Amino acid sequence: MSHITAEPAQELAAEAQLEKASARKVKPRKSLWRRMVAARWLYVMLVPGLIHLVLFKLAPVSALVIAFQDFSTFLGISGSPWVGFQNFIDFFNDPNIGRLVANTVILAALVLFVSFPIPIIFALLLNEVRLRWFRKSVQTLSFVPYFVSSAVLVSIMYTLLSPSGGVINGIIESLGGTAISFFTEPAWFRPLYTTMQVWQNFGYSVIIYVAAMASIDPALYEAAELDGAGRWRKMFSVTLPGISTMISVLLILNVGQILTVDLDKILLMYNPSVYETADVIQTYVYRLAFASDGFPDYSYAAAVGLIQGLIAFVLVVVTNKASQRFSDSRVF
Repeated sequence: MSHITAEPAQELAAEAQLEKASARKVKPRKSLWRRMVAARWLYVMLVPGLIHLVLFKLAPVSALVIAFQDFSTFLGISGSPWVGFQNFIDFFNDPNIGRLVANTVILAALVLFVSFPIPIIFALLLNEVRLRWFRKSVQTLSFVPYFVSSAVLVSIMYTLLSPSGGVINGIIESLGGTAISFFTEPAWFRPLYTTMQVWQNFGYSVIIYVAAMASIDPALYEAAELDGAGRWRKMFSVTLPGISTMISVLLILNVGQILTVDLDKILLMYNPSVYETADVIQTYVYRLAFASDGFPDYSYAAAVGLIQGLIAFVLVVVTNKASQRFSDSRVF
């Protein structure tokens, strides 16, 4: 009997709760303008970045029209005569184009295949260090060269490799060898450039990979330990798969820069004696576009820059599709 009378009481209580819920006023959602006003200081912080984006990224795009003109600074964009695709035809008919493209691709490929795996290996080993202060110290020291300018790095390399008084040549001579003029030998340009690129930039990538490792669920490591996995097995079975998405994203971005080299370093390092291996598309265009013995050829430089941009875009799209197919990760 008590069970029979309890059911109506429960129903009444449920109805009372429903009435209270329906009577409760639902707060209206704030309009977009009010939400923007509430977060106004965050939008104020965006202003410098937006100004930089508009002035230095978006505005110059409209000036690419000079690639199809015989641009003159005296006549301006509106007054310069149109030449169609003549600047592009001149570039592809240039007898030096084969050597320039080969040097550019070789340098970029060396940097990609040498500098890309090093931060991954370094971050994996750094993640296994148990002394927190030592790990943080090493990570900080590896990141310091990223803030050093290219001019300073090249100066350091000049000092170390100088044929007269350089530390490296001093060691070579002490072992019975002959001093080497590294910066005037074409064969040494690529190793030196690759070494400086790795030295300066790998610490930045290490920070990205370490941050990705920090987001891995610790339960995965505990489960691996219960299965008897050691430190090496956990590294390859848990840590490396955990950062595979980040590896794919950075690989896609790096492939998009396969025709882009560090122009500052090359201009600081190269001279006519190493043009054979050091002369790349950007340096060649720089000499033509900003030659001191005539008027700058801005149209030719813009045409070459547009070609490089289109090739980089195609490479990024292809690499992104391949990454999506084989690893289920992509940038867009």
